[in-house]
Amino acid sequence: MMDVNNFEGLRIAIASPDKIRSWSYGEVKKAETINYRTLKPERDGLFCEKIFGPTKDFECSCGKYKRLRYKNIICDRCGVEVTRTKVRRERMGHIELATPVSHIWFFKGIPSRMGLVLDMSPRDLEEVLYFVSYVVLDPGAAPLEKKQIISDKEYRTYYEKYGESFSVGMGAAAVKELLADVDLESEISVIKTEIEEIKDSTSQKRIRLIKRLDVLNAFVESGNRPEWMILDALPVIPPELRPMIQLDGGRFATSDLNDLYRRVINRNNRLKKLLELEAPSIIIQNEKRMLQEAVDALFDNGRRGRNITGAGNRPLKSLSSMLKGKQGRFRQNLLGKRVDYSGRSVIVVGPNLKMYECGIPKEMALELFKPHVIQGLVSKEIASNIKAAKRMIENQDPRVWDIVEEKIKEHPVLLNRAPTLHRLGIQAFQPKLTAGRSIRLHPLVCAAFNADFDGDQMAVHLPLSEEAQAEARILMLGANNILNPKDGNPIVTPSQDMVLGNYYLTIEKDNQLGEGRIFKDPNEALMAYEREEISLHARIAIPVRAFKYKIFLDEHKEKYLVTTVGKIIFNEIFPDSFQYINEGSEENIERMTPSKFFIDKGKNIPEKIKEMPLIEPLNKGSFSQIIAQNYKRYHTTETSVMLDKLKDLGFKYSTKSGISISISDLHQSQIKEELLEESQNKVDIINKQHRRGLITEQERHEQVAKIWLDTTSKISDELKEIVSEDKYNSISMMMLSRSRGDIKSYTQLVGMRGLFGKPSGGYVEIPVTSSFSEGVTISEFFLSTHGARKGAVDTALKTADAGYLTRRLVDVCQDIVIKEADCKTEQGVVVEAFVNENDGTNIESLYDRIIGRFTNKKVLHPETKEVIIDREEYITEQLADKIIKAGITKVPIKSVLTCKTKKGLCQKCYGRNLATGSIVEIGEAVGIMAAQSIGEPGTQLTMRTFNTGGVAGDDITQGLPRVQELFEARNPEKKATIAEINGKVTKITENGGNFIIDITNEVETREHTTFYRMKPIVELNQEVKAGQRLTQGAINPKELLVVTDPITVQQYILLEIQKVYRMQGVDISDKHIEVMARRMISKIKIVNSGDSLYLPGTLININEFTNANKELILEGKTPATGKPVLLGITKASLETDSFLSAAAFQETTRILTDAAIHGKVDYLEGLKENVIVGKLIPAGTGARLYQNFDYKLEKPLNTEEPLEALEQELL
Repeated sequence: MMDVNNFEGLRIAIASPDKIRSWSYGEVKKAETINYRTLKPERDGLFCEKIFGPTKDFECSCGKYKRLRYKNIICDRCGVEVTRTKVRRERMGHIELATPVSHIWFFKGIPSRMGLVLDMSPRDLEEVLYFVSYVVLDPGAAPLEKKQIISDKEYRTYYEKYGESFSVGMGAAAVKELLADVDLESEISVIKTEIEEIKDSTSQKRIRLIKRLDVLNAFVESGNRPEWMILDALPVIPPELRPMIQLDGGRFATSDLNDLYRRVINRNNRLKKLLELEAPSIIIQNEKRMLQEAVDALFDNGRRGRNITGAGNRPLKSLSSMLKGKQGRFRQNLLGKRVDYSGRSVIVVGPNLKMYECGIPKEMALELFKPHVIQGLVSKEIASNIKAAKRMIENQDPRVWDIVEEKIKEHPVLLNRAPTLHRLGIQAFQPKLTAGRSIRLHPLVCAAFNADFDGDQMAVHLPLSEEAQAEARILMLGANNILNPKDGNPIVTPSQDMVLGNYYLTIEKDNQLGEGRIFKDPNEALMAYEREEISLHARIAIPVRAFKYKIFLDEHKEKYLVTTVGKIIFNEIFPDSFQYINEGSEENIERMTPSKFFIDKGKNIPEKIKEMPLIEPLNKGSFSQIIAQNYKRYHTTETSVMLDKLKDLGFKYSTKSGISISISDLHQSQIKEELLEESQNKVDIINKQHRRGLITEQERHEQVAKIWLDTTSKISDELKEIVSEDKYNSISMMMLSRSRGDIKSYTQLVGMRGLFGKPSGGYVEIPVTSSFSEGVTISEFFLSTHGARKGAVDTALKTADAGYLTRRLVDVCQDIVIKEADCKTEQGVVVEAFVNENDGTNIESLYDRIIGRFTNKKVLHPETKEVIIDREEYITEQLADKIIKAGITKVPIKSVLTCKTKKGLCQKCYGRNLATGSIVEIGEAVGIMAAQSIGEPGTQLTMRTFNTGGVAGDDITQGLPRVQELFEARNPEKKATIAEINGKVTKITENGGNFIIDITNEVETREHTTFYRMKPIVELNQEVKAGQRLTQGAINPKELLVVTDPITVQQYILLEIQKVYRMQGVDISDKHIEVMARRMISKIKIVNSGDSLYLPGTLININEFTNANKELILEGKTPATGKPVLLGITKASLETDSFLSAAAFQETTRILTDAAIHGKVDYLEGLKENVIVGKLIPAGTGARLYQNFDYKLEKPLNTEEPLEALEQELL
């Protein structure tokens, strides 16, 4: 038998009738399934054992031969082969049809492939196939054309006149004859000359000819015959794939396919009988039509006519619907399966775990590691055999727990929380056995899983093979996943009580017990604190020399450091070579302890300390920076150890601090009453103006809403001051440390709740003036439910939308993998800071855009002209700082957009892998990472479009809808007009709501008519470039591509997507969006085929196109011409070279039909195709580069040495 996994590709083609018969193990003649008395399959029926194999292992139907020794013998009584039952999953049968039948996919799909081959309209074809009209097969003496459609009445007239001299036919048999007559070669040459005669590329006739040419070419090249689109024999799929199961109560549940097959067999048998009896032709025609409809329903129920329904009016599931959609074969069973060795349970917090650990309930571990435990019990001779071991496990014998402990050591498990939105949704941990039935999770990894402990569940999976365990331990361990792949910042930031505890620990206070004391070293200070001689927050001085394990600048070595006991404790968690953290400033965290904390020897230290200002404690932001800094210097292991210590400190001191909330901690607003009165008066005035007709309803609504929003923000400002004055109030501490709550929630607590959103957008203009501490009235409560419901509904819709966006993104770039070290391209892009043209704010700084990239050209200092960084150098943080300091605003870098690698990217063009912080490795699946990085924050984006005020043209689409609009390359609703040429604006005239803008250059003047109510944003005599916006609104990227080049369009998409995400405070690295933009313009549409084999109008990969042209030019032939096209992500995924990947995505039947006609081969280059066929994906450790890897050993292996010597050496 061939090795199942050893193949290069998969080919799909149309099956010829002979092929169908060769697959078959016998003809199914009866529509019976099983005998209800004996429960045995009926002979020659749909479950027949003679055709499909025995229902019991190694036992024939009549029971004459049993046991393994008769293997492969065919029983002489019942004709059943003695073999395994599993052959019933693979053996096919067939039905010999009494008349040919058309295949609905080829006849009904759009465009109708059968119609294109015959050059007949689908409607005519339908009339012939379903026995409404005749088609002329041979005109003979009659004045008819071949393939002409004539009705029954016309046929009779001609028959009376011309008799048997001409021939007509109807039904699939006639169509089959026509298809067999088609001479493909001569048709193709005729069509080619016709296409050349039609010069207009948009003419419908030419487009249809090109479509026909494509289909005819496909038949020639693939070796399929057109008449195979008509079936003579029908394959019957193996019975185990359409099972019949006995339910309790003696009834049977059966797959819908069995019903559909039974209809086909019954009609086929009836037709055979009628043909034998030589029934009247009208009866036979009717029966043939019914057979045709039955086969149609089997292949694709509901595609033509009405659905065939089963019990309860439910449409039956046909073969097509078994492939399609989320529940279809592709998405349900091939792309994701349910697996053994897995379990799920509720998660609870495990504050005492290490970063790489998780707690697994004892019972779950026992079940997951069952085979391992059985092996352990048997090998240690605790149990005599496997059965005894199983029994011990079932009875939970106390001796099994030692074995479980031993087996889970060094055996990582994978934890996954659905929905898995990015790669951090599955991480590996070292299991620890816990009592109870819940999984324990380290509190710091919650952010990555987006988990909380309000009843979330998680799934556990067990990596079985050695390789899988190694990968889990090295690549997926929780302690290694510290950075967020979307922006490269740490994702494991302490939150809530951890932040609060460390904030409390680093507080400095005046006039505390022991302030101004001097200790000889940190230990003495800690001892004094233990003996309650000094307070945790008192400022003390310690000689710098006494800090043996910290680094300080040389100039500070002879001075005293002013700090607190709390900060000494806090600094103990860092590695020795980390500077002393005394405040949350950038200087202290990124470089050194600032000079202001040091006092010279001989000064009056207590006095100096009194003079020093109090330092703000460290808050959540400072911790993030400290973690990032730690990661940069020490990488994963040290950082994860530090994080664990940080967590423990936080928990300890938030407990010790005794911070709690009491009603007296809430400070009421002082100015609220006056403000409310004042605002109400303003509102009354506005309403009066509206009643007098001075302002419109919309203006009134907006002004009222604005007044109340201002009121809320004034109260909020006042509360901000109150909070910052009363720093040591419990609630203030929670807010200032950023551990929980912000000024918005505090305002609702003690100020006023403010305005609420309406489901339709906008605000309900009656404000809720009460706060939570006062309590709201019934009517206010009712008002606030509006906003609450809108929030809940929006979240639900948004989650579904963001999920679907992620799915499309993953699909379009799943096959983008890092393939090589350098693609040797000369091209790159010049980047500068992204600035919002509306208000001049920075969307994304130059520093963020160049870090972790390779330069494309030398970068020179603008003044001294020295080389800051050479060509093709990696830009680190230090170099980026240098570039910014030199005042450089534009930097040429290598980019994903210009990478020349075929079917992937190279390391140089991609640069840093944000998930690891180092240069990306070959085999990294950067496409999927990019899709996840863009899709995962999608849920945080706002749903609907905001009205920024009543100005038309200003309220552009934002949030998730804008991201979708860009990625799908749709026409924006409020479209801007763009300049088609470079030049000067010479004239702007208004024409009834539209403007006409003239642009002139040396060659020509071009008129641009704007869209309705879109105001111009250019002035007279302004220089404009092609592709520049002339009016308000959003640019249509497809129009931009026509007047500029692909890179400009890709940069535009990048900028616009960054705008949406950064406005919502989500940082995503450019390169992720670049990967998407690269895929959106990766095809060229052929305009003129020259001497190439491409058809005009087909889409070809850019790289493939340039290579083909290169060869044509070398041979001295005419190259093909084409223009780049911008495809939306859905369209781009369906245009992929792999039919498996496209079929699993959307429009399954259309893609498979097309692939079959073309006889396409899928070479399994992407990730999805390999998952579908069950091979290792060509990414990560499965990358082709690592498959045949040679290890160069420094010393050759010594094979001669005897084992004993080795043993001695080891001992």
